[in-house]
Amino acid sequence: MLTVDFDRLGLRPGEHVLDMGCGAGRHAFEMYRRGADVVAFDQDGDELAGVLELFAAMREAGEVPAGAEADIKQGDALSLPFADGEFDRVVAAEVLEHIPDDSTAIAELARVLRPGGTLAVTVPRWLPEKVCWALSREYHEVEGGHVRIYTGDDLVGKLQAAGLVLEGREHAHGLHAPYWWIKCAVGVDTDRHPLVTAYHRLLVWDIMQRPRVTRLAERALNPLIGKSLVVYLRKPHVG
Repeated sequence: MLTVDFDRLGLRPGEHVLDMGCGAGRHAFEMYRRGADVVAFDQDGDELAGVLELFAAMREAGEVPAGAEADIKQGDALSLPFADGEFDRVVAAEVLEHIPDDSTAIAELARVLRPGGTLAVTVPRWLPEKVCWALSREYHEVEGGHVRIYTGDDLVGKLQAAGLVLEGREHAHGLHAPYWWIKCAVGVDTDRHPLVTAYHRLLVWDIMQRPRVTRLAERALNPLIGKSLVVYLRKPHVG
């Protein structure tokens, strides 16, 4: 399930790209599949080991274009181990809400992006996230959990303060917000509740089959209750 629109990001084969806070690697895999040279970056070594294994499996299965490369790097988002302007495109999906010092993390994202390059940042959207926090303390009061709720203007303001230029914003995953509201209402760790299992089956069916009816439903719901806010930005050329 992708949150970032890579056509809107401007991703092209052969570009050097960073997936900062890659987690299980969903965006890194898609960028690799599109022929980019990918670095999947995260603090969690176990997650990165799984990402590296899947990179290898993708190569063996012939799922990536010839010449595309992919690797992992472990480290701290507040001090990225990369040179200034090293990457053509940068993705930070559902990461900043976990980082107490988000301004430093944003400054690092801007630093490693080349002038003229583009960045996609996604975070939980204010309204759906506010509902989740109201329904369940366990949803966010966990180690490594969410430390803040962004409004769109808050997020854009912090990104612009780092010298980035807004290219556009959108909302995604309108079908997913009710799923998380149900989980928060019945218990975030209660996966066997009938409502949770039924809605989960719907989401899996939607992801696997992508039927027209749910595509239309999500398109209608995204502006209203889309679970994620997606912001696209560009690093301007100096002078």
